[in-house]
Amino acid sequence: MNDRIFATIWLVLCAIGIVIGWGIQSEYTYEPLGPRPFPMIILSLMALCALLLLFKKPEQSNWPSAPVIRRLMLLILSLVIYGWSFEWLGFPLATALLTFSVALLFNATLPAAIISGVFLGVTLYFAFDRLLDVTLPLGSWLN
Repeated sequence: MNDRIFATIWLVLCAIGIVIGWGIQSEYTYEPLGPRPFPMIILSLMALCALLLLFKKPEQSNWPSAPVIRRLMLLILSLVIYGWSFEWLGFPLATALLTFSVALLFNATLPAAIISGVFLGVTLYFAFDRLLDVTLPLGSWLN
């Protein structure tokens, strides 16, 4: 029953995402297909997986313990804050803070979390911005 509840909720979220993704329009054309196909393909694949999960033979499953659920909720909160603050803080700082918080959730030491956050924030920014030529925000607080 747990699988079916999860699959139903995930299928509804995928359907909402597909409706939102269908409305994605770009002010200028930088690719032949535009920005719409990638989210549509990903959401369609996730919806297919949710359908497979919904109709598969049920198995016995156990809910995780309270500390695991708490860590999962903190992870979801971290991702929501990342999405909300991405444009304002900029990619490097937002990614560094997200990496830092996820590392702490996975019981990393404080120095390791700080180093990995700074390293991933800066490295990924330069990899996307310079090597892949993907424009990422530096943050409105720097302007």
